[in-house]
Amino acid sequence: MSLAPLLDAPLVIQLHVAAVCIAVVLAPLQLILPKGTPRHRATGWIWVAALVAGCVSALFILDRPVPPHVGPVSWLHLLAVLTLASLWQAVSAARRHDVERHRRIMRRIAYFALGIPLIVAFAVPGRIMFRVLFGP
Repeated sequence: MSLAPLLDAPLVIQLHVAAVCIAVVLAPLQLILPKGTPRHRATGWIWVAALVAGCVSALFILDRPVPPHVGPVSWLHLLAVLTLASLWQAVSAARRHDVERHRRIMRRIAYFALGIPLIVAFAVPGRIMFRVLFGP
C-alpha cells in the first residue's frame, strides 16, 4: 500500500478523493444514528456538501474514463449528475417533511452513488485507488 499514486495525481482527483472519503465515513453514521436530531441535520448537511463536492469534481476527471464511455465521458459521469439531482430531491423532501421519500432517496445515494464507484475505484486494475491499495 502506498499513497504515492494519489499524491502524484492531479489536484482535482485529490479533492475528489478527499470529498468521497468524508462522504463514505459519514454515510453509515447517517444511516444508523437517530434521525431528526440536530446532530443528524448537521451531519447531513456536511454529508450532502461532501457528495456535491465529490460529484462536481468527478465531472472534471476526464482522462480516466471507465468503459463503456464516449470520449472522455463515462457512465460514472452520468451517475454523478444523477446523484446531484437525487440530492436535490432528497433535501427538498426533507424540507417538505416528507421523511419517507427523503429516507428512500438518501439510502439509494449511499448504496449506489457511493458503493458502485468505490467498487470500481478499488477493483479495476489501473485506477489510482487500486494502485494505492495494491501497488503498480
